[in-house]
Amino acid sequence: MQGNSKSAEEGRSPSSALRAPSPREQGEGEDIAIVGGGIIGICAAAYLTEAGRNVTIFDRTGICEETSSGNAAAFAFSDVLPLAHKGMIRQLPKWLADPLGPLSIPPAYLPKLLPWLFRFWRAGRADLYEASLAAQVGMMRLAEAEWMGLLDRSGTRPMLREDGSLEFYESEAEFRASLPSWAARERFGIGFRHVEGEELAGLQPGLSPRFVKATFVPGWKTVADPKLLGKAVWAYAEGLGARFEKTRIERVDAGQDGATLTLADGTTRRARQLIIAAGAWSHLLAKNLGERIPLETERGYNTTLPKTAFDVKRQLIFSGHGFVITPLDTGLRVGGAVELGGIERPPNYARSKALLEKAKAFLPGLDPADGREWMGFRPSLPDSLPVIGAARNSASVIYAFGHGHLGLTQSAATGRLIRDLVLGQTPPIDLASFSPQRF
Repeated sequence: MQGNSKSAEEGRSPSSALRAPSPREQGEGEDIAIVGGGIIGICAAAYLTEAGRNVTIFDRTGICEETSSGNAAAFAFSDVLPLAHKGMIRQLPKWLADPLGPLSIPPAYLPKLLPWLFRFWRAGRADLYEASLAAQVGMMRLAEAEWMGLLDRSGTRPMLREDGSLEFYESEAEFRASLPSWAARERFGIGFRHVEGEELAGLQPGLSPRFVKATFVPGWKTVADPKLLGKAVWAYAEGLGARFEKTRIERVDAGQDGATLTLADGTTRRARQLIIAAGAWSHLLAKNLGERIPLETERGYNTTLPKTAFDVKRQLIFSGHGFVITPLDTGLRVGGAVELGGIERPPNYARSKALLEKAKAFLPGLDPADGREWMGFRPSLPDSLPVIGAARNSASVIYAFGHGHLGLTQSAATGRLIRDLVLGQTPPIDLASFSPQRF
């Protein structure tokens, strides 16, 4: 799948069609190795191959086969409030009292989680609010611009859905509590309007009368299916010369002149530049390099129903219950919630079933039959901002992980930023707030 990029300013080197043999082909190891075949790694590969670089992605399962395959499919460009500022700390006692509620922490995991929760609490301080908000707004503006360009260049624009979203409230008190967050969005030009009555019913017929108001965001975007989009962008990068190798990376080491990857079979690969974009496992590789980054895993659950389950017009957001319903080309996805439980515990699909029961109550007439349950790992940092930047002890290694709920949304922006860092160009936004060393 080829795009329509025509200039270096759009990211692709004019001479990339006349590609020289790769360092690997010349027996010199990799030029650029990316650990992680999720949407962040895919977009980084696309931008780097457009710039004429030779790229190999290493992943244990495949391209867009794990967390990036099952998300809620939103381009959440207006979701600029860091989680620590969304009232989650205030809601914690109520949510934790319900083992199947919007946020769950397995009791046995709580001692390990406490340092992260403390950092999360600190990130919500009022004096940090404006800086966090500004950093997220800048990232989102870049993300929207970069995604629109990448969709066009990769020929994937038909996968974009521009139907807007609806966020619901079950009481006047819940609605009023949301107003400060909408005022913050309004400051940055994000469009929305509050709706009720007939207008609300027209935007989503068949909704339970328990919802008294909603906020409609007309600029909210989704994609036809996140897994299909990721694979299509990869096909574009592969057409430009990117390679994939299916293997588990057990360890990474680095110096100023390159990095070494140790594979599961004990063999090694050398790379001039290493990008760590391995999602919830990334901090373990960073630890090999002597860097401790406080990443935790939000385990997200969903059920994808047949398309005929209910006529959902656009993404529906039930923020008070921590989940969304998204119409996809491949089905109707009911998912969300947060379980802070690490990467080792088995899935608790009772959470998927609890979300589906709520969806049945919120959309009377929803057919819950024949659903596919899924669980994925969201790599989350306590201040809700990813790490994007060089490792402390080696400029040969660049981190690109920790996007939490916003991996799909921010992946094209991250790909652009990674390309700029690799090429030694000035990034379009200040990366200080995303520094791996900020902790």
